Amino acid sequence: MATPGLVLIDKPTSWTSHDVVAKVRKAVGTKKVGHAGTLDPLATGLLVLGIESGTKLLTFLVGADKTYEATIRLGQQTISDDSESEVISLASPDEIAKLSDEDVAREIVKLTGVIMQTPSSVSAIKVAGKRAYDLVRAGEEFELKAREVNIYSFEMLSVKRVSGFLDVQVRVECSSGTYIRALARDLGNLLGVGGHITALRRTKVGHFDVSDANSIEELSELRLTELATAAKQLFPVVQLTESEVADLIHGKRISAKSEVTGLAAGLSMSGKLVAVLESVKTDLKSVVVFQGEKND
Repeated sequence: MATPGLVLIDKPTSWTSHDVVAKVRKAVGTKKVGHAGTLDPLATGLLVLGIESGTKLLTFLVGADKTYEATIRLGQQTISDDSESEVISLASPDEIAKLSDEDVAREIVKLTGVIMQTPSSVSAIKVAGKRAYDLVRAGEEFELKAREVNIYSFEMLSVKRVSGFLDVQVRVECSSGTYIRALARDLGNLLGVGGHITALRRTKVGHFDVSDANSIEELSELRLTELATAAKQLFPVVQLTESEVADLIHGKRISAKSEVTGLAAGLSMSGKLVAVLESVKTDLKSVVVFQGEKND
């Protein structure tokens, strides 16, 4: 059996997240591989995969905050809000020439903090049981509801004038569920010239950073984050006695440690991950148990 844990992959452009999962399955010799949060083929960067019982930890990563770097092209709007589809509006050279860095920075401020965001029409959100991007391909009209997202930081890194457009390099730290393509679209709309992304890279998922990720070329020698190590990066740690380990494995609750609130990683005295725990009043109960797993 493959060693359980998490694997960080730096996904190259044009690959789907499913492509990466398939490659990793073959590399580690198991079908039990999943990922926490899809990246579009256009996007590159951090994809967090779970191996064997490591897939149980992915649940706690799906809602983690994310960090992205992107290139927003101002002056052109597309159907998909990225460079993968046809252009539907084009600003004049004069309109672009009038835009200053200060104009862009001023409108970026309006897209920072807690905002209501309407997802891109080609997102994977379901409408009446069908994916939005499938409805777009079928030519059906529909409207996605705006949702609340938190843009912790929307930083303008550089601005370049390229072929009559304004290419803005940005870094975005945001809550889960944020669409960077939608930010590009909305920034273009606020400036009255349209906008879409031409490049997108995810650099962080929670505490995990793309600088620690494996490249596709390294699949034969994957660096794996074992269960206990991964859990320590996700949760505060609770040290368990042998009797507490036995109780948790058999579905019993244990007395809460005074310092625990919310979720915690329950580790045995030998350092193995026993369970993800949740505090309930004066008790700790297991949310996920890693009973009998090769997690040391």
